Amino acid sequence: APYPEEMNHTKGGLVIFTANSHPSSRELGKRIAERLGVELGKVQVYQEANRETRVQIQESVRGKDVFVIQTVSKDVNTTIMEMLIMVYACRTSCARSITGVLPYFPYSKQCKMRKRGSIVSKLIASMMCKAGLTHLITMDLHQKEIQGFFNIPVDNLRASPFLLQYIQEEIPDYRNAVIVAKSPASAKRAQSFAERLRLGIAVIHGEAQDAESDQVDGRHSPPTVKTTGAIHPSMEIPLLIPKEKPPITVVGDVGGRIAIIVDDIIDDVDSFVAAAETLKERGAYKIFVMATHGLLSSEAPRFIEESAIDEVVVTNTIPHELQKLQCPKIKTVDISMILSEAIRRIHNGESMSYLFRNIGVDD
Repeated sequence: APYPEEMNHTKGGLVIFTANSHPSSRELGKRIAERLGVELGKVQVYQEANRETRVQIQESVRGKDVFVIQTVSKDVNTTIMEMLIMVYACRTSCARSITGVLPYFPYSKQCKMRKRGSIVSKLIASMMCKAGLTHLITMDLHQKEIQGFFNIPVDNLRASPFLLQYIQEEIPDYRNAVIVAKSPASAKRAQSFAERLRLGIAVIHGEAQDAESDQVDGRHSPPTVKTTGAIHPSMEIPLLIPKEKPPITVVGDVGGRIAIIVDDIIDDVDSFVAAAETLKERGAYKIFVMATHGLLSSEAPRFIEESAIDEVVVTNTIPHELQKLQCPKIKTVDISMILSEAIRRIHNGESMSYLFRNIGVDD
């Protein structure tokens, strides 16, 4: 195992709550409490008839180190409110410290400025700090820089040791595998995995080209008229050529190999299914998908079941029992161990560096 199993049990003054009213989401909280040899704290979190969230803490937290575990259910906005209200309730009940344990940080995909959008994960971070969070434990942030949105310490734990261990133990002939990035964006992660398994990588680039139909209506051609509008005459901004992806190419050889696609989040599975098709065409004989967070929304399990993908391996940062019932190809790696070890170390004031052993910069 990547980390030692034995736990020296925590000193007093530790309370673990799970802030989730969703029953399947309490599973991870139970596992963590069990590993730490403590009972889950008594709290009621529920939706009133008018859909308002109510949190009632049913034991004293004065002067205690509180850990609030929150996994993201389908209703992500309720999840966030439950978290905020729970943290605020602990703060107003004089908890000594309040550590949020959010294995998957919600809205983490909205962490870049898009046209007239906003950086939502910064807003969520500010709200959490405002509510009274004093420390955050999370896993595989979509972008590592999200840590900088918080003015409290953030421990961004990694699932890669567990996924690497899965590859080595559960894929018999993994030495004949190649690690695949389904787009150049995830190439760094693929490289990081490949280096530790001493395997090669392949990168899929481009997109499926449609027939001529959409070329005809001029969508791909730059506008002919230069619209300067209100720009000062001497300040003409150069016209940018519209972005056009080349046809699909696979950089790297996958013929006669096992292909292991790695990513951090698997939610909308279209791109994974398309990548699997491409890899099959290029001669890969088995296709795995490994990701930390299995959101697997709406129809995802059915699409996976019908696709060329042989197995999807995700961790239990997000509950996905229902998805597994729909799709036996989905396998789970348990990461409660590293979360409980992180809680124990923080509570006992020990160093966390042990949990980051052998972690690559690009994990």
